[in-house]
Amino acid sequence: MTMAKAAQIFRCSECGWTTAKWVGRCGECQTWGTVTESATGSAPRTGATLAGPVSQTAQPIGSVGIDVARSRPTGVDEFDRALGGGLVQGAVILLAGEPGVGKSTLLLDVTARWAHEAGRALYVTGEESAAQVRLRAERTSAVADQLFLAAETDLSAVVTHIDEVDPSLIVLDSVQTVASPAVDSAPGGVNQVREVAAAMIRIAKERGIATILVGHVTKDGGIAGPRVLEHLVDVVLQFEGDRHSRLRMVRAVKNRYGPADEVGCFDLSDTGITSLADPTGLFLSQHAAPVPGTCITVTLEGRRPLLGEVQALVAPSALASPRRANSGLDSSRVAMVLAVLERRGGIKLREADVYTSTVGGAKLTEPAADLAVLLAVAGAAHGSPIPAGTTALGEVGLAGEIRRVTGLQRRLAEAERLGFTRALVPPDPGPVPAGIKVVEVPDVGQALAMAADSALHGASGASR
Repeated sequence: MTMAKAAQIFRCSECGWTTAKWVGRCGECQTWGTVTESATGSAPRTGATLAGPVSQTAQPIGSVGIDVARSRPTGVDEFDRALGGGLVQGAVILLAGEPGVGKSTLLLDVTARWAHEAGRALYVTGEESAAQVRLRAERTSAVADQLFLAAETDLSAVVTHIDEVDPSLIVLDSVQTVASPAVDSAPGGVNQVREVAAAMIRIAKERGIATILVGHVTKDGGIAGPRVLEHLVDVVLQFEGDRHSRLRMVRAVKNRYGPADEVGCFDLSDTGITSLADPTGLFLSQHAAPVPGTCITVTLEGRRPLLGEVQALVAPSALASPRRANSGLDSSRVAMVLAVLERRGGIKLREADVYTSTVGGAKLTEPAADLAVLLAVAGAAHGSPIPAGTTALGEVGLAGEIRRVTGLQRRLAEAERLGFTRALVPPDPGPVPAGIKVVEVPDVGQALAMAADSALHGASGASR
């Protein structure tokens, strides 16, 4: 009787892709140098049966209960908004963000509110001592009788705490700091992260415990660890924010229980983190009178419309190559808009320094902000302000045309709600709110003419 030939398996440490032979580049995630020999085993015998015991009998889809998949609010409105309504029993959420952005502060508030209203919560920290977390909880008013705290870096100890506390919500901060004794590698390694995450997911599913795993990010902003981790969890949230701004955003990248494009907004201060149902005030500056070089636009963060202000400054340059600097805007799109403005709008910028920026640390990278950038730069160059109560929405094309943008009705409704009375938009905007006057501008020339008219009356062009 001949022995089955031993089979070698090579696995990518980033995404889990496997191959029968070694290659330098992963065939799935295209990462170099991540394919290593994973395991050695016997080749399966031909005709071997794969049948085995099942956890439960298959049943018609119409008879499957859905109560276990219903969400329960945490009490933090904007966090629930990003999750699609709240936490689901047995769901595993991965929350990733840069160091110091406020992840621990947010989750401490979530667990405290959950402990007050829903049941026991267990907060496991592997990065700080229990005393440090307690001091933060005192400062942010996040102390609750049903909130249990443990400082552990060993997976076996974490499981023991779960058995003793029997919580309905677990927060593990962070998954990179916990190590499993069954894996012979340092904490934070690919194998350790995969093992710890798999153990926490198994516990969450078997016992019906909502679980939040905190993850680190790499230098380029991606989630650290194996890519397979993002596939295993139910929800992936990105916690974003600028260190110089109080605004923080929780963005749903993946969500099996709700929409994957929702955004929650928060205000981070010394006293804690609070939900911002209307964060527009952080993105707009207050002026006693209209100022040249400013223009308001409406951006979509996921499905949520938010107002943003674009500011521009045009100054004579003493350099052979005039400077172009921007903050909060896409550099390539700003350069394109400046070229269109000079070529199609007749405004000479080749001998001037141009500075563009947003207010409040907002990031306006979508094409809908093109028209606002164009009008802000044109107003700064001519010294003519755009009238108060005016907003601009539209993508600028290389031929000078103004193109339609997605979600125009939602953007206009948000502008009307906040008191704006006029909007410069591309042609054929469709149904618009009754409380805002829409001025259609088909090209750059019409947009500049409409913006130059202080009352937006009597200019040539379609208006409704």
